[in-house]
Amino acid sequence: MQSRNKILNAHPGFSKNILAYNTITKKWFIHDILDTKIPVTALSFRNQDNFVIVSGEISPGIRTPKVQAFQIAEAAHPFGLLNYGVLATYLCISVLIGLYFSRKQRSTEDYFTGGGRIPWWASGLSVFGTLLSAITFMAIPAKAFITDWSYFMLNMTAILITPVIAYIFIPYFAKLRISTAYEFLENRFNYTARALGSLSFILFQLGRIGIVLLLPSLAVSIVTGIPVEACILLMGILCIIYTAFGGIEAVIWTDVMQVIVLMGGSVLAIIWIMLHTEANFGEMLDYASESNKFNIMNMELNFTDSTFWVVFIGGLASALVTQGTDQTIVQRYLTSRNIKDSQKTVYTNAIMTLPATIIFFGIGTLLFIFYSEMPDRLSPSITNNDSIFPWYIVKELPIGVSGLLVAGIFSAAMSSISSSLNSVSTAFCSDFYQHFRPEIADLRLLRIARLATITTGILGVLFALWMASSNIKSLWDEFYRYLGLFTGGLGGMFLLGMLTKKANAKGTLVGFVFSGVLIYYISNYTTINFLMYAFFGLVSCFVFGYVFSLIIKNKKQNGPQI
Repeated sequence: MQSRNKILNAHPGFSKNILAYNTITKKWFIHDILDTKIPVTALSFRNQDNFVIVSGEISPGIRTPKVQAFQIAEAAHPFGLLNYGVLATYLCISVLIGLYFSRKQRSTEDYFTGGGRIPWWASGLSVFGTLLSAITFMAIPAKAFITDWSYFMLNMTAILITPVIAYIFIPYFAKLRISTAYEFLENRFNYTARALGSLSFILFQLGRIGIVLLLPSLAVSIVTGIPVEACILLMGILCIIYTAFGGIEAVIWTDVMQVIVLMGGSVLAIIWIMLHTEANFGEMLDYASESNKFNIMNMELNFTDSTFWVVFIGGLASALVTQGTDQTIVQRYLTSRNIKDSQKTVYTNAIMTLPATIIFFGIGTLLFIFYSEMPDRLSPSITNNDSIFPWYIVKELPIGVSGLLVAGIFSAAMSSISSSLNSVSTAFCSDFYQHFRPEIADLRLLRIARLATITTGILGVLFALWMASSNIKSLWDEFYRYLGLFTGGLGGMFLLGMLTKKANAKGTLVGFVFSGVLIYYISNYTTINFLMYAFFGLVSCFVFGYVFSLIIKNKKQNGPQI
């Protein structure tokens, strides 16, 4: 059941009370008190937002022919002028940052890599902020609230993969002095491999922009009453403006601001929940433990559910693909002055990930405890899983603070979107446009880059508006499903190029195609968990690519370039 609360008249006899049952906390509470008694022994059913009661006894032995409908109150909570003011101020600051850095964008080097002016710690926070996004900020507390900590190891795999990125991937990228991650594929194999890799990345980012735009829009709309379409358009337009003008510098420094606000606000939310919950900390731990909320490792050897093996193996593959081949992350390494600074960037993200993961899973568990004590504070109209934390923010936190955190939700989404916009622009200009127009003047290419940023943003906004009418229960699940489908094989291509000498262009490309066919089959005709898609894509591309490279010989055998 997607709905958190089930409405039911559970009182014996003839009552005016409408009771609700929270299907997650398993608590009953009085949702509303009517002016008239509710008929009993009646046929009742739900019709959209209404509960319809047909006939029923209005007094002992006397039935009524009436059909009555009761509407569930809207979840939207008055946001308030102060909160709107805080939100508007925060969003204006983001745009002003973009306009400030626009005067420094005199070349494509400035636009794509910041001209070497960005310190490693800012790049590291930007990587963390890009990977954090609104998906983490809302969906992880929702997962912990509804289920347990079984996805905790997914974030831990991002830490475990860090040495591989720092000491294998980054030295390759630095040695080759590449402008995009996919330039490595051309250097190692051929331009077709580069074009396929870059195209896979661009298609994935278009979908990611749509998902990241839609997720906070749905949640914020439910709890504030701001229309979903208005949220999507507001975030999308502002992102396009400051990214198109400010380039990578504007993206990174808005990321830094976003990380500070979100992490500070999350800590504040934890403190606020604990101060307004009757149980002490020890009692909270006991209750959460008794409710199996701290389950991290389901060691069952089952690849259809979110067991430890699925989360761990699939998480490692997803983390390798994201941190090693995703241009939105690789571009942060390229802004650093040298290899050591690039390695510091990736380790900054790793250091931030552990406490952030504990905080966000902890918020979900604390919300479960809070709403177990006070189930009437969670509206039955909250039917979107990812709206749980935003509902608490708007309903329970002080005015002004809640406005800042809602602004933080917007900013978290905008941070990830702006990263995608700038990186897609980089990939398009470097991997496609400049390849066919190598003589193009740099200032002309800078204008093309800005146009590509605007076009990508418009397409992402349109995709989000289209998805707004779709019935998607968890966009976090959809994000990881999309990640595995589009980018798993890409990780296999990179590993073939870095770890083997015998892999050649033809064999690798055939392996990439076979990998795509396999992942399509697995996703449509098996029950394998979506977290495994990236793993099967990576491994199958590596194996198929290596085998076909042995069968199909190139006239010129390529080897690793370092």
